[in-house]
Amino acid sequence: MPLSGAMLAVSAYGELTNALDMGTGRAPQSLSKSMSLASGTGVGKADRIFSDRRTLAASATEDLDLAGVLLDAFGAAITFARIKGLIVAAAAGNTNNVVVGAASSNPWATLLGSTHTLTLRPGAFVAVGTGVADAVGYAVTASTGDLLKIANSSSGTPVTYDIHIIGASA
Repeated sequence: MPLSGAMLAVSAYGELTNALDMGTGRAPQSLSKSMSLASGTGVGKADRIFSDRRTLAASATEDLDLAGVLLDAFGAAITFARIKGLIVAAAAGNTNNVVVGAASSNPWATLLGSTHTLTLRPGAFVAVGTGVADAVGYAVTASTGDLLKIANSSSGTPVTYDIHIIGASA
């Protein structure tokens, strides 16, 4: 099934101001990055998307298998060979943090290495995208390098997070 309209965009903006004798000095600062991917598996293309809102019980973890276990919006199994974009967002109402990365076996290590993690405080998010000219992306190796661990950092309360993965099957 073809993929249409795959896009990832991130933008940041802020403005420094300083009162001067005869006015206000302004220094706007901004950075925006985006990528649009055509349908397919090569350079600048993607053919798989996984998107979900998930909840983990207190102190719980889960390993998201990027090669053959996740289901797309139509219930078909997804096998990613390359990840081109990833967004993980912790719910603002969480009490505990959402920790991403460092599966104990078969970790998907091309983004964070096999032992590193990202900690998302309540309301925090992270977005990662490859450039449209990148043919490799973040490789997924079925059976040996395909598990993305997500963990609830503590006991007492569950955490909810949203995840969106764009990638290619080859």
